[in-house]
Amino acid sequence: MASAQVLSLRAVNRALLARQLLLERQALPAGPTERTARVVQTIEHLVGLQAQAPFPPYYGLHSRLDGFRPEDLATLITDRSVVRIALMRGTIHLVSAGDCLPLRRLLQPVIERGMRGAFGRQLAGVDPAELAAAGRRLVEAEPMTFARLGQALAAQWPDHPPAALAQGVRTYVPLVQVPPRAVWGRAGQSMHTSAEHWLGRRRRSGEPAYPVPAASRAELAQLVTRYLGAFGPATVRDVQAWSGLTGLKAVLEQLRPSLVTFRDEQGAELFDLPTAPRPGEDTPAPVRLAAEFDNLVLSHAERSRVVSPEATSRLYTVNGVIPATVLVDGFVAGMWRLTRTREEATVTIEMFGPERERERDALIAEANRVLAFAAPGADGSVRFAPLVTGS
Repeated sequence: MASAQVLSLRAVNRALLARQLLLERQALPAGPTERTARVVQTIEHLVGLQAQAPFPPYYGLHSRLDGFRPEDLATLITDRSVVRIALMRGTIHLVSAGDCLPLRRLLQPVIERGMRGAFGRQLAGVDPAELAAAGRRLVEAEPMTFARLGQALAAQWPDHPPAALAQGVRTYVPLVQVPPRAVWGRAGQSMHTSAEHWLGRRRRSGEPAYPVPAASRAELAQLVTRYLGAFGPATVRDVQAWSGLTGLKAVLEQLRPSLVTFRDEQGAELFDLPTAPRPGEDTPAPVRLAAEFDNLVLSHAERSRVVSPEATSRLYTVNGVIPATVLVDGFVAGMWRLTRTREEATVTIEMFGPERERERDALIAEANRVLAFAAPGADGSVRFAPLVTGS
């Protein structure tokens, strides 16, 4: 049997950037219907956008779509075309209405595992089906914060902590966060209702609130295929790190006849879709300013394809906040942040090493693009933080 082709680190990097739409931005159509459809298609292609904080998805789409405006996403949130819900790895993601419930069902084991680790003992003796039914009734009557939901449930389960009861409902019922949360230019608490209620999807009469039916092997195969389309080439460990699911090696073995395989420079097997883009390693990668919590830097077990070992300690901090990143030649080379007042806005770029003049010009152009997007009426400026040298 012939040995698998080895893909260099740069080749893997370029493939990832192409699929993440960070090699070349897609242009948005002018027509409102086509424009809306393209934004939703982009969100679905990316299998959702990481959304622990309300507004990073706006910047994530802006870095990928030419002509994207804040209202393009704000409208989709308010008209219920997209929703924010706990999915991959149990974290909040922005996904299309069509993807919401199917993805949530596939990832139910991940949500349950996380809850058991954090709140399992505190919910000992609580029947999951009863808790799900009670929680669903409450949040479908009116959207609730977790604090208020927990207090309401404590009337029925007074011997259990309200916070644990609310997290139990989050586990057993697919809860979405409703507007004005995450609507550009507005603020609001995290209020929750069921995805079925928010999206107008009626549950069948007599259908139990819990347990959730297990995913079939075919459904898992489709999920893995979509992951490869957005994040490949990838190892089994990469797919599992992104999703939080375990046991996916068997799924990839089932898919093997329809996939192509490679090896990375360390010898790990990479799976991929035959027709997915794999640009050459010498393909130019433009400077980009990626969002906080961007999928690009959070969706692999082996992240050196975009984050060097030297950058890792600067990027992944103990507080769990993943800063907005600077991409130079396809790899994380720094961080950036936007600060603003009513009249002024500043993009501050903090590089991990010295930049060349042409890179600096490109960084300033990208930063000005962010300023025009996020603060069009403000007096905008770009500054570079001083380099931090080692001891």
